[in-house]
Amino acid sequence: MNDGLKSALILERTGARMGAERVALLAAIGRTGSISGAAREVGLSYKAAWDGVQAMNNLFASPLVTAAPGGRAGGGAGLTEAGRNVIAAYGAIEEGLAKLMASLEARLDLSAGEVLRGLSLRTSARNMWSCKVTEVTADEVSASVRLALGEGQRLTSVITARSAAEMGLAPGTEVLALVKSNFVMLTREEAPRLSIRNRLTGVVMERIDGDLGAEAVLDLGGGKTLTASITRESAEALALAPGARVTALVKSSHVILALP
Repeated sequence: MNDGLKSALILERTGARMGAERVALLAAIGRTGSISGAAREVGLSYKAAWDGVQAMNNLFASPLVTAAPGGRAGGGAGLTEAGRNVIAAYGAIEEGLAKLMASLEARLDLSAGEVLRGLSLRTSARNMWSCKVTEVTADEVSASVRLALGEGQRLTSVITARSAAEMGLAPGTEVLALVKSNFVMLTREEAPRLSIRNRLTGVVMERIDGDLGAEAVLDLGGGKTLTASITRESAEALALAPGARVTALVKSSHVILALP
C-alpha cells in the first residue's frame, strides 16, 4: 500500500468549500443531464445534490449549472461553459498539486493532516454570494458598502470603517457576501414600509416544512438563490409555494463581507 503524503484539493472562499465531491457531482450532471440522475450516480440524496448546485452557482460570478427543479422525478439540467471550465481547471490543479505534495514530502516531515488542516473551514451561513463592490461611503466609525449581486439585484452592508480599510474595499473589489438564513425576513409586499435597506425580489423554488419552522429557497435570477428560515406559521400566512413572488428583507448590519 502506498502510504505517502497525498493531496486533497479543496477550492475555498472564506469557508465556502468545493472539493472532489462537488466536482464529481458537476461531472455527473454533465453526463446524465439531470440533478436526480447525477445524485444517484454519486450516491447523494436529491436534496443534498440540489443544495450543492445552489451553493456552487451562488459562489461563482456566473452559474455552473442550469437547472429546473423537478424533484426526485428529475428536471432538465446541464453544465454551462463556466461549469465545464471549473471541472477542467480542477483536474489540472489537482494534477499539479499531487506533484507538489510529492516534492514536499521529500523535503519536510509533515503529516497530511498538518498540511491540509487549514483547508476545511466551514461557515454556518446558508447564503453566500459572489458580489462586486460598487460604492464605499465611510466616516470615522462606519462604512456603507454597496454591492452588485447580479440581475439588477443589489445589497448594502454596513461594517466598521477599520474593517473596510483593512480589506481594501473599493469599487470593483470582488467580495463574498454572507447572510444567515434566519436573518432573512419575507413579505409578499413589493415595497413594505420598513427601515430595511436590502430588498431582494425572487420566486419561491422550494419550501420545506418542519413541525415548527420552514425553509424557503428563492430564485433571485442569474443562477443565484436565497434561503430563508422562518416559522411554519409565517410560511402558511404568506402562502409560500413554488412560483410565489416574494421580497426578502435583510438588514445591512446582517450582511457579512469576506474577501475570496
